[in-house]
Amino acid sequence: MDQELMALTQKERDRLDLLKQAKRRQITQRKAAEQMKGSERWVRQLLRRMKTEKDRVVVHKLRGQPSNRRRSAEERDRIVAILRQPVYAGFGPTLAREHLRDKHRIKIGREALRQLMIQAGLWRARSRKAEAIHTWRPRRSQLGELVQWDSSTHDWLEGRGPQMKLIRLIDDATSRSLMQFVEHDSVEENFRLLERWLRLFGRMQCCYTDKAALFVTTEKHRRDRPGEEVPSREMPPTQIGRALKELGILHITAHSPQAKGRVERAFSTDQDRLVKNMRDAGVRTLEQANRYLERVYEPWWQAHCTVRAADPGDAHRALDPQHDLASILSLVQPHQVYRDYTVQILRHKYRILPEDIVPGLRDASVRVEHRLDGSLAMSFQGKPLRFELCAPTPKPAVSLEQPVRDRQATIRSHQTSWGKNYDRMPDVPLWKAAKARG
Repeated sequence: MDQELMALTQKERDRLDLLKQAKRRQITQRKAAEQMKGSERWVRQLLRRMKTEKDRVVVHKLRGQPSNRRRSAEERDRIVAILRQPVYAGFGPTLAREHLRDKHRIKIGREALRQLMIQAGLWRARSRKAEAIHTWRPRRSQLGELVQWDSSTHDWLEGRGPQMKLIRLIDDATSRSLMQFVEHDSVEENFRLLERWLRLFGRMQCCYTDKAALFVTTEKHRRDRPGEEVPSREMPPTQIGRALKELGILHITAHSPQAKGRVERAFSTDQDRLVKNMRDAGVRTLEQANRYLERVYEPWWQAHCTVRAADPGDAHRALDPQHDLASILSLVQPHQVYRDYTVQILRHKYRILPEDIVPGLRDASVRVEHRLDGSLAMSFQGKPLRFELCAPTPKPAVSLEQPVRDRQATIRSHQTSWGKNYDRMPDVPLWKAAKARG
């Protein structure tokens, strides 16, 4: 059999079979044209050409020929030279196509660029594997019903700057997101990002987090008794857990990373696209990274990675007057009031002003807030208390004329004098020693 005929596609084989049936008058030319989705005139032309071309009549004349829209060798070499630059190392076809279009004014299709990168050794084609069927959890129906909250540790600047962590809040229904780079994944930095969300959108219905120490207080068990069953007890909330409760936001914890897949997949995109984009932008510091997030990456995410919610409503709730964010989003600790109406806080003593002293304040516990702006606040039974810093107690002055006693010398003198002349002491009977006074 002819090698060219062996390479026929299934569509061409079907057309050839229809033409042979029309030639043998098993079907009409009109019927063949309908099944071939063409005209009767075209079928008659193919039947006339079939007398000389035989079965090759269904093969297109341009098969195997270079496309008329094929780019020139010089332009292909230019594209490859651009993508060989170190700044584009590891770029995939989709991201490389966007940078070629936006920075170099070169328009090329994704598949054409992929083939070109494969030929140049810049991209390796991945073999597709049959994956296990996984039923995805459907998105929530409204914006603000569920917001996933997590942080990611990665070499975001690829050694060009300090190590950073990325904190992200992402809405489950729309993938709308807020992000912030921080040096340390602390309670204060998480509070700052949460405050941005609350002021922009309002209070979400519930937050979905993992069981990290920032979000959940873990019950401690003795290590020397493994496997011992101890009745569980309710642990006090963390600072974030307390703040969510005061805001009326339900806190849900995930039992596995796969459970909060929305934010995990977002981090996967960030660790690929965001890292390469910051490399191209020359980002080297924490301030530059956060500026890039605010001005470039977050608008891009909003335009390309968000979806429309099934329900156009908004489940966010407005902040009520009793929701003082400065008070709620702070580090809260209880402190006892001494009998002189003073409170000891971090080696400093503060005195409550007499105008704010109320019955029951002495020996009671007050709420002390270390706020994000560095200030200190105090309240009792929901009412703020005014206070002032007490003057430090002066230490007794040491006279320079009197020599300072050497502690080590005193210890050595006691060690040498103890038991001295012990062997010269007279022996005393036990009955006599028992009657002796002292």
